Amino acid sequence: MTPDRPRRSSATRAAILDAARERFAADGYERATIRAIAADAAIDPSMVMRYYGSKEKLFAAAADFDLRLPDFAELRREHAGELLVRHVLNRWSDDETLFALLRAGVTNPAAAERMRTIFAAQLGPQVAKVCPDPAEAPLRAGLISTQVLGLALCRFVLKLPPVADLTGDEAVRWLGPTLQRYLTGS
Repeated sequence: MTPDRPRRSSATRAAILDAARERFAADGYERATIRAIAADAAIDPSMVMRYYGSKEKLFAAAADFDLRLPDFAELRREHAGELLVRHVLNRWSDDETLFALLRAGVTNPAAAERMRTIFAAQLGPQVAKVCPDPAEAPLRAGLISTQVLGLALCRFVLKLPPVADLTGDEAVRWLGPTLQRYLTGS
């Protein structure tokens, strides 16, 4: 194998993932097609299948994202709810992968499972660091997810005017106390 071969392979994989993220974000999981993704990446559809095997596997790879949550153990406990709302607003404000996952999670069981896995693996352990009873962390993380996903859906996908029009500070003022209660309340 020549030294150039892995770069071409990496470049092709990256082009497919970029095209898939954009297509899934624009069309949703159900309407996005391998052919459209391949056309967006300027490659043959067989290459998409060669690298990813199926639309479902491609979606899982395209939706493999990090919530980039702060380390809750390092947060000022009394401000954790506010900081989490700010983090969510910043993290979700322009990430097409998150939009694609959110849209697809509503209609596709595999995408919904992907969302559950991501939130459980990334949010649950962080919540356990600050909640009064770590055994309650999964429930508390689930309740936090209801607020975070509701905010994201209404603000960034549906663009519901009252929610989409909130300033960041207003969103923090409204949602911060709720997330704070879920994080640290008794």
